[in-house]
Amino acid sequence: MTENQHLISIIMPVRDTENYVGETLDSIVNQSFQNWELIAVNDNSSDNSLGVMLPYTSDKRIKIVSNPNPGLLNALRYGYSKASGTIIHRMDSDDLMPKNKLERMMEAWKIHGKGCVITGGVEYFIDQGELGDGFIRYAKWLTDVSAQNTHAENIYRESVIASNCWLVHREDFDRIGGFNPNTFPEDYDLCFRFYCGGIKIVGLDAILHKWRDRPDRISRNWEVYKDNRFFALKVNYFYIKDRERERPLVLWGGGKNGKDLAQLLLKKEANFHWVCDNQNKIGKEIYGMRMHHYDSINSLHNPQIIIAVAGPNDQMTIAASLKNKDYWFFQ
Repeated sequence: MTENQHLISIIMPVRDTENYVGETLDSIVNQSFQNWELIAVNDNSSDNSLGVMLPYTSDKRIKIVSNPNPGLLNALRYGYSKASGTIIHRMDSDDLMPKNKLERMMEAWKIHGKGCVITGGVEYFIDQGELGDGFIRYAKWLTDVSAQNTHAENIYRESVIASNCWLVHREDFDRIGGFNPNTFPEDYDLCFRFYCGGIKIVGLDAILHKWRDRPDRISRNWEVYKDNRFFALKVNYFYIKDRERERPLVLWGGGKNGKDLAQLLLKKEANFHWVCDNQNKIGKEIYGMRMHHYDSINSLHNPQIIIAVAGPNDQMTIAASLKNKDYWFFQ
């Protein structure tokens, strides 16, 4: 395979990021791997983002196009329609690439080839103030998942592929629907489609993307992100990929998470086994379902267990009690 066949097409929507996009472009231009093209899609910016980008087009690898139908997903689709590379990558116009990002990901892809998606660790940075502990924990968790390649075990907790930190062959990308679905959050939906489509997730033990935290980030402000548990998305893909209906289903947790999940599960099947460790709830009926003590799991043959308990210490205790059983944490 020639080097030209390893051209990476980077799709980057741009909307009102004049204060950041120059730094982002510098991080792309300065990559140690240089066989790439960038399709920057100006998504109806009202600031000077376009003016900041225009001087960079002296580099013929950088193309700026205008999104004819404003909106993030439309920008991604339009940018992808202009891509000519065999390898696909997405970037945001306020984030940064470590200098060796594309090189490390491309080296890994050459080893594993088609049928895999390459990802890696991430870290947040902020221009002013301090990062919140939640952001720091999430980035560390993602980085640990990538280093340990525990994506399948953790996919129902959070998205196990960091947004803008993946690289895949375009044939694999097209096969699982590319940017076509209208589902938000689009990055988590894409993660599930890789998983359900049989594309192997290969994580690298390296920080390969830098997320910029700022007050007007989409994930801080869009309505769809306010309930960041994304239970409807998780339940949908659980029934597509992992649910085996001939086996008993157990839901562990009687708090808000458990109740919200129970309502979604009842839309999928009329009955499941609901357990908790709260003596005030055991034996009572909620949504027409009786709550049982968690010890009752031992009476079930080969159950599938969804755990809706958020506390880290509680999760460790529960996991220790479920050795040799199939369980997933939804949180």
